[in-house]
Amino acid sequence: MDLIQLPPDLSGPALWLPLVWAGIIALAVAMYVLLDGLDLGIGIMFTAAESENWRDRMMLSVAPVWDFNETWLILGGAGLFAVFHIAYAVLMPALYVPILVMLIALIFRGVAFEFRFKAERSKHWWDRSFHYGSLVATFAQGMVLGAFVQGFATNGRQFTGTTWDFLSPFSVMTGLALIAGYGLLGSTWLIMKTSGNLELWARRMAMRYLLATLAAMAVVSLWVPFLDTDIRQRWFDRPNLYYLLPVPLVTAVVALALWRAVHRNARYWAFLLAVALFLLGYLGLGISLFPNIVPHQVTIWEAANTPSSQMFTLIGFSFALPATLAYTVYAYWVFRGQVAEDVESSGYH
Repeated sequence: MDLIQLPPDLSGPALWLPLVWAGIIALAVAMYVLLDGLDLGIGIMFTAAESENWRDRMMLSVAPVWDFNETWLILGGAGLFAVFHIAYAVLMPALYVPILVMLIALIFRGVAFEFRFKAERSKHWWDRSFHYGSLVATFAQGMVLGAFVQGFATNGRQFTGTTWDFLSPFSVMTGLALIAGYGLLGSTWLIMKTSGNLELWARRMAMRYLLATLAAMAVVSLWVPFLDTDIRQRWFDRPNLYYLLPVPLVTAVVALALWRAVHRNARYWAFLLAVALFLLGYLGLGISLFPNIVPHQVTIWEAANTPSSQMFTLIGFSFALPATLAYTVYAYWVFRGQVAEDVESSGYH
């Protein structure tokens, strides 16, 4: 089986425009997962923090940047709707329940984030709301991922399954895996952004989440090839096996380097290596599924709109995407310092 199979009957814009758009949507999803994943990870750990001061500092570490992370989710969803309408028409009915749960949880988490800074007697309730909103949103995202990877029942361009097809042992596993992964991102972010006893606690949490993440990645990596014959052949048939062998090897090296970075208090390296570990897992899923945008039925070329429609939308995205990326980099650079140990939660506003 060839590693990459391009449609032989297409050429010119009809061939390369869907590839460009697949790259744009993949970038938007990756940026959302990494950026919103770290503050969802902080929410997952939130109620385990030992004091109100710790929780204040955890929240203040993401307060200047958290509310525009969802911009990347909007960009990815808008791109899917505007360019791959067939995929959108299949995916939304199939994933309606977990996406709705995710959105409600994200809204609830956002409300809790803002209200907590003003609350006095009810502050502990908003702490729990922030925690459970983050936990439920993360688990729902993981179930969306698992349902996407395992594929959908379709008839041509229509979803023919049931509302609850997304719920399976594999999607539950990916939901739990994403909780561990976001916890790793959040804990390594705190290693980089805090000091003192909170940083020491974050390092201990990072060790636990790293072990959980690696275990989950191992289970998912062994499970995915058995979901579809093409995936199994892509990874294990020769010569693909030799081409793709560096992916798990590099993942193992990065995981070892991350363990050492956390142990040695290499605060910046710990977070960057956690990001690298996420991207390697993302790459593995991309290798398994490409070029299908509705696994394992519809390719990006079959789902794409007309080339003229794609080109028109690409002109708009050529302004929106760099502007969003530039603003993201600038915001994180401006607020790159550590959070002081003696903070007041009311200082956010």
